[in-house]
Amino acid sequence: MNLPARLTTFLDKEEHKMFVDGEYVSASSDKKIRVIDSATEKPVGKIRVANAEDVDKAVESAKRTFNSIEWSKMYPADRELLMFRLADLIEQNKEELASLITLENGKLLGDARSSDVMGAVRTFRYYAGWCTKLEGETIDISMRQKMGKQNFAFTRREPKGVIGAIVPWNFPLSIAAWKIAPAIAAGCTVVLKPSEETPLCALYLAELVMEAGFPKGVLNVLTGDGKTTGASLVNHKDIAKITFTGSTATGKAIGKNALDNMTDISLELGGKSPAIVFQDANRKEVAKGIAAGIFRNAGQVCVAGSRVYIQKSNYDEILTDICHVADRMRISHGFDQDAQLGPLVSKNHWKRIDGYIKQGVEDGSTLITGGNNPKSKGYFMKPTIFSCENNQDFVVQEEIFGPVLVAVPFDDIEDALQKANDSRYGLAGTVWTQDINKAMLCINELKAGFLAVNSPVRSDANLPLGGYKQSGFGTELGKVGVYNYTNLKSVNVVY
Repeated sequence: MNLPARLTTFLDKEEHKMFVDGEYVSASSDKKIRVIDSATEKPVGKIRVANAEDVDKAVESAKRTFNSIEWSKMYPADRELLMFRLADLIEQNKEELASLITLENGKLLGDARSSDVMGAVRTFRYYAGWCTKLEGETIDISMRQKMGKQNFAFTRREPKGVIGAIVPWNFPLSIAAWKIAPAIAAGCTVVLKPSEETPLCALYLAELVMEAGFPKGVLNVLTGDGKTTGASLVNHKDIAKITFTGSTATGKAIGKNALDNMTDISLELGGKSPAIVFQDANRKEVAKGIAAGIFRNAGQVCVAGSRVYIQKSNYDEILTDICHVADRMRISHGFDQDAQLGPLVSKNHWKRIDGYIKQGVEDGSTLITGGNNPKSKGYFMKPTIFSCENNQDFVVQEEIFGPVLVAVPFDDIEDALQKANDSRYGLAGTVWTQDINKAMLCINELKAGFLAVNSPVRSDANLPLGGYKQSGFGTELGKVGVYNYTNLKSVNVVY
């Protein structure tokens, strides 16, 4: 494995420091966390856990910069130019960043390059264009004025302030971009807390932010865990908005704390996304599409199609097709160019997935294939497929967040919709049919925020993403994604 020279220099650091006010600085705490390559189980780097004192420093830097003339009075076109420069730098460093993500996350190098790195590039370029396009409205109101007086009413958008962004380990760079890019396009500053599993690509990104020419303090990166670092960030009095992507349980805790502090929040949480396969669907496309929807990134995807509902008339045939695709997948480390499935992110996560699978078997769900680690080293899990008759089975209802697919038969479209909607989650879903009438009915009736027809769910910077029910609230990406980082001010001028 030959790593790019700049990445080798970056990894040679004895300890990776947090990034505050434009430079790498040591955290106050002595508590350290090792970053592990999940394919080899070897350490990649070491970070410290930032405590409340460190969070104060980062937030103060972001607050000072937000209020500075250098940032608050910057012309939108100049902010746009900085964002385009950053996007170019990320693309120029795509091999360094992709390799780094593969080392700390385990995902396939090609996926790290296309989804994470180039996904971040596309997001920064998309939101760069929004810097010059934020706008308010003029409004005709019915408020009566004194004789001889008139009024002119309008709204304007203003940046919220310092944003606390907490991102997960599954797409550590692209999801960070989903939060950083619209926030700085709106004129905010950001304190980013990446997952302790994958902090290194965020620290590398911070270096590129300064290289692009942003003022110090526009982006600060805190290393650490959720219990200490994340909690201190969420509860900080000077944070104007918390944006979080992660588990529903953690999101609920963040939401409660934010409510106590009256802090604005956006929460993109868990999912147990259904895929409905009708008997008229293209069998070849279905097998590949369903497999891609659940086994991409080893199933560690919020919108993964982890429940597949197959019409009874061809249930066995479709399930067999999907199993054939799964069983032929090459399992290897992320730097193997022929690999189709990499390892899970960590030992603890592997144990969690293994526990879910064992619980499913104990509860009577039928394990069709997979369910074990085929390697002697590394946190790998074979593509795993269950068949269930009961929609209330543990593995049907629980978000597993790994390469585990659960198949359930259905009778007709009403039965499919009832089963698909019978979940506490509502993040995404897919429909597989060649009948536009069935597709549109499912689109109308499925309780989920992001749907795809005859395709796995794929994100785009211009396509809003948000969930129903316990999959969170608030929306990322698209136009609404940047407006979420602004306050709307109404003005009435009497003259």
